[in-house]
Amino acid sequence: MTPPDWLAQGVSLLRPGTKAHTPRTTRERLKATLRHEEEAMSPRMLRQALKQLQAIVDPVVSEVEGGRRAQAMMDGYASASLPHRRDLWLLLSEHFVADPDRAKKAQEQFAAAVGTPDEAAAEVRYRRATVSPRRRVLQRFSANPDGVRFLVDMRAELQPYLRSDKRLAALDVEMEYMFSTWFDVGFLELRRISWDSPASLVEKLIQYEAVHDIRSWADVKNRLDSDRRCYGFFHPRLPGEPLIFVEVALMNEIATSITPLLDETAAPADLDKATTAVFYSISSTQAGLKGVSFGDSLIKHVVDTLKAEFPRLRTFVTLSPIPGLRAWLSKNAPADLLKAWERTQEWPESAPERRALMGWAARYLGEEMDEGRPRDPVARFHLGNGARVERLNWAADPSPKGQKQSYGLMVNYLYDLKRLDKHRLSLAQGKVPIAAAIKSLYL
Repeated sequence: MTPPDWLAQGVSLLRPGTKAHTPRTTRERLKATLRHEEEAMSPRMLRQALKQLQAIVDPVVSEVEGGRRAQAMMDGYASASLPHRRDLWLLLSEHFVADPDRAKKAQEQFAAAVGTPDEAAAEVRYRRATVSPRRRVLQRFSANPDGVRFLVDMRAELQPYLRSDKRLAALDVEMEYMFSTWFDVGFLELRRISWDSPASLVEKLIQYEAVHDIRSWADVKNRLDSDRRCYGFFHPRLPGEPLIFVEVALMNEIATSITPLLDETAAPADLDKATTAVFYSISSTQAGLKGVSFGDSLIKHVVDTLKAEFPRLRTFVTLSPIPGLRAWLSKNAPADLLKAWERTQEWPESAPERRALMGWAARYLGEEMDEGRPRDPVARFHLGNGARVERLNWAADPSPKGQKQSYGLMVNYLYDLKRLDKHRLSLAQGKVPIAAAIKSLYL
């Protein structure tokens, strides 16, 4: 940059009201001399931070020294402001990329080798050429005792910024890919959480419960009573921290309302008569593990554990919210129906308004798809695991949250253990598995 250019840039930045219209890339900032108003790090600080990140994976240093340098970076990150942290994310995302020329050459060689004896070797070279140095940086962080916790928390922190800043996508996807390997079900341990578990662990249930808020210690004690079971998946690098947990009620029938299940004064059910396991809450605890699927494996493991303890259990079913229903109804159902419902909630079973609302809900669960998947997020989860839509329940969740989500409606998803694969195939073909009772409600 010539002196006149440097002066012109400095003067323009000092003028009142002068702002950059589009964010500069870190490459542009590294070459600059002055910091724009909206940027956290100055170019000099950014160059220093990049040098520190590069030093972590310097090929001439040992794993031990690389880990020490990563720890120093983690210590500095802990005291950094959020804007400074975002600049570090951008450095990791926009730099440490695979060599495009090397990757292109390896791809061409692989394409030419397909069908020849050199195909396997060419594929290996292509895979290696497309691995980014970013992955190696993250691996150096993970080698520290608190490294995995650090990375999971860092990804959780950047999630709210992904939509507004596409530059962070490369780092986010890289971390999701690595976490999918590190947190594979083969490395997880299923543990029961009971009233006798450490208080710190029980407090995690209160903190992370995402479906039905826990109101008190009496509430959580009820959920851990003798006729209940609570299980969580744990990872050895995150001790004492359930990654996901499920709450189960053992009953002799399918639950049609959440109110009795949350009744702290109700007597425990007779376990000798229990034939039905009702999964009434499943909560993930780590925003940084978004996209890493545990639910399918969790339910399978819990079913096997429950069957071993209670051989009489025959029915495995959920009592689930319908979080997307009311928003969908507001765009698709007749306005007069919704206004009538908002005026009164005391419709008898024979009322046409009640029948109509149930019909719209059945249609939402049984037909509404988004890019080939069920539109409702909870339906997407359970149907993707091989369940089917079994029954709609009127006034099943009278809480303000239940009213806001679905006018109080809840749904049972049935896990028929002999038909899970069949239901998955049906869903893959664009047909939602539903019981006859749901079909009969269609408008």
